[in-house]
Amino acid sequence: MEDTKEEELKQEFRDHRGIKKETNQFFGISTGIDKEGNEVTRTYPYPHKVKLRILPKDFSRNRGFSNDHLFGMDRFNGGSSQTLTIVEGEEDVASAYQMLGSKWPVVGIPGAGVSSELLRNCHDYINSFKNIVICTDSDPAGDKAATTLARTFPNKVYRVSMTLHKDPNEYLTSGHQSDFMYAWINRTKYVPDWDTNTPEQFLRVLEEGKDSIYLPTGIEDYDRLGLGLMQGHLTVFTAPEGIGKTEFMRMLEFNLAENYSDVPFAFCHLEETNMRSILGLASYKLGKNVTRRELFKDNEDEVRNAIIELTSKETMHQFSIGVDEDPMVIIERIKYYANVCDCKYIFFEPIQDLAHQRSKEDGTTEQFLSKLSVQLSRTAAETGCGIITIAHQNSDGDIRDCKLIGKQASVRVDLSRDLTNADDVIRNTTTLSIVKNRPVGPLGFAGQLEFDLDSFTLKEKIYGA
Repeated sequence: MEDTKEEELKQEFRDHRGIKKETNQFFGISTGIDKEGNEVTRTYPYPHKVKLRILPKDFSRNRGFSNDHLFGMDRFNGGSSQTLTIVEGEEDVASAYQMLGSKWPVVGIPGAGVSSELLRNCHDYINSFKNIVICTDSDPAGDKAATTLARTFPNKVYRVSMTLHKDPNEYLTSGHQSDFMYAWINRTKYVPDWDTNTPEQFLRVLEEGKDSIYLPTGIEDYDRLGLGLMQGHLTVFTAPEGIGKTEFMRMLEFNLAENYSDVPFAFCHLEETNMRSILGLASYKLGKNVTRRELFKDNEDEVRNAIIELTSKETMHQFSIGVDEDPMVIIERIKYYANVCDCKYIFFEPIQDLAHQRSKEDGTTEQFLSKLSVQLSRTAAETGCGIITIAHQNSDGDIRDCKLIGKQASVRVDLSRDLTNADDVIRNTTTLSIVKNRPVGPLGFAGQLEFDLDSFTLKEKIYGA
């Protein structure tokens, strides 16, 4: 083709890659033949321009050609049939039309997906058909094209499941015309992933859906009311400053690490160092306070062994959020741990601290926390991961800075402690109250915890013991 001018080629309608001469002639697809009789080009007439293909697959001579019309749409009148089939590429148009017995209109997306210009030019034409059958490749580009059409023409789009070959021309050249026809006849209604519409899809929800999944906290009254820590939900523990919310969360983390060591989880305590967090867990493991290096300087091996035991199955992940990072990165972290590391729970606290890092574009503290709360709730439902966080209360007992945090949570638990009581036992007793319990229902008193100053750990308060 480099030495042969296009006008010197002989143009013929002929059989090509299984497509019969008559089919090529119907769509006006001609083959360019050089003086030696070699097939050099294929020419595709669109309603607005002609597209040239230098065989085998060079489209570089098409300067000025725009992908804003459907190939073949000038061969069929709008609404001339109940069903319009849309494929990718010109050769697939001719192949599908031939395999369907020349009974049904077939048009093709010219390439590079479904553009907004194509939709503007072809909207009325496509919409004139009652049913739109999408026959695109089962790859990201084909899925995107199908989704775009489904959104543009809701409740009208069906998709052909091509499992034997990737496109109509491969079905034709492989001699599997009847398989293509079978797939076309048995097309299914296509809706985006976020929509459920057909009876089959609703039944699939029933079959694949799961009841609330949870793990007990080990706190008897809490587990009686709330069953445990819920997966797929946002759980918020709230309390005023100084109650010991971080230590309470650490108790929950240790329960997972110790009693459910096969269950992956991740945690982040924004107000303390990574070292302090892991030493806090080691204190629970050893039953004594090793939260500072001077407390275990004479027996460091014991602490090291405790940490090794807690982390040996590599199901516990600790993460941090840098002071210079966008605080919304917490959503990316959660999705990473849920989708990549298969974590069932993500612990982070306190939620209000993330607002301190927000940019001016994030708006006020309340606006930022409102947006974050919605994202956390949706991410928990989307990933099936249980997200557990802590929120500070103000002096009135409301969640500080943003009430929507509690509204977006599936479970809200208030922690309280009489910090000024003269009795040491009462002063170091934390009471749990479930005030919101969407997954299960029951509300009320959910147990008490005692803080042991010697071990620097929380434990359930057992009455009569």
